[in-house]
Amino acid sequence: MTWHFDTLAIHGGQPNDPQTGAINTPVYFTSTFGQTEPGVTRGFDYARTNHPTRGALEETLAALEGARHGVAFASGMAAINGTIVALLAKGDHVVSTRDLYGGAWRIFTKLWARFGVEFTFIDTTDPVNVAAALRPETKLLWLETPSNPLLKVTDIAACTAAVQGRGVVTVVDNTFASPCLQRPLELGADVVLHSTTKYINGHSDALGGIVITDRDDLHERLRFFQNAVGAVPGPHDCYLIARGAKTLGLRVERHCDNAETIARHLDGLAGIRRVHFPGLASHPSHDVARRQMKRPGAVLAIELDLDLEGTRRFARSLRLWTVAESLGGVKSLVSHPATMTHASVEPDVRREVGIVDSLLRLSVGLEDPRDLICDLDEALVVARCGVVKREAIA
Repeated sequence: MTWHFDTLAIHGGQPNDPQTGAINTPVYFTSTFGQTEPGVTRGFDYARTNHPTRGALEETLAALEGARHGVAFASGMAAINGTIVALLAKGDHVVSTRDLYGGAWRIFTKLWARFGVEFTFIDTTDPVNVAAALRPETKLLWLETPSNPLLKVTDIAACTAAVQGRGVVTVVDNTFASPCLQRPLELGADVVLHSTTKYINGHSDALGGIVITDRDDLHERLRFFQNAVGAVPGPHDCYLIARGAKTLGLRVERHCDNAETIARHLDGLAGIRRVHFPGLASHPSHDVARRQMKRPGAVLAIELDLDLEGTRRFARSLRLWTVAESLGGVKSLVSHPATMTHASVEPDVRREVGIVDSLLRLSVGLEDPRDLICDLDEALVVARCGVVKREAIA
């Protein structure tokens, strides 16, 4: 029997405990497991290698992506560094989305480039660019869609077709969409990456990452690196992320409703120079988003018609939107990419990509959208008029 998404989120990988009947997967607070005799285990030996709570999380999230294998890590960056990029060797070449998370840019250009791995950053929204960037030594195609922070949408199927038969592993960072809005493996990708800190957990109270694949050969290598590197999540984080996954479908629907309402309100509003959101018909990749995503997501970026100080004044004046890193939680967040998530990206590269000083990224939460809109409108008046910061909500 094939179960639907919301059923898998609750039941996939998490059956009732056979010993007690507990309906929640137990949290096993143990680092090691007794063996019946040397070298003979009950399926577990050491928590870095395997762990029942982590295993349940991995099985659940793999099921949500329509795959057989999930490999969990202590953070999204640990997932990138600990397994995916570890597939590469000196002299290998990576073609990557140009508009991507600053942490990924940092680890590619400041760490792995030192070890002889070469990177080419391109606009992957045009698959022709992907084909043109390929070399005989290209081993990895890195796609982030929707991208961070400009919400560019890459046609996954077209890009995977461009590398077919070339021995290139295609990786898609699916964090912004989550598996309930986009399933990259069904579009030809080999590997899916999530920062499970974001929508999958959904409550800003746990850190994690996961790498998912349906390929047995890749899974074997990824699992080896997970054990060798050891950047695994603790059992309590695994429990919190698995608990969050149970309501992922419900939460993301409300997130998307709110984001679409707010994007429509801000589009064309005085003081807003531009709204980056795939759900708007004016977005360059609107048609691609409609084709490969169930809905356009719940993150948007806005360019204010203000200078840097005015942009900071706007952010300081918000009361419901918290100035903070991260996204995908129940509370609405606003970040300033140039000084926060993408501060490690060189200023000239930021400007070339389009990350200007007046750009803000909005992670739309689950509050009433009328209140969120009112807060944005009032902060915009404050920022444009130079009024002092408003009182915080009691």
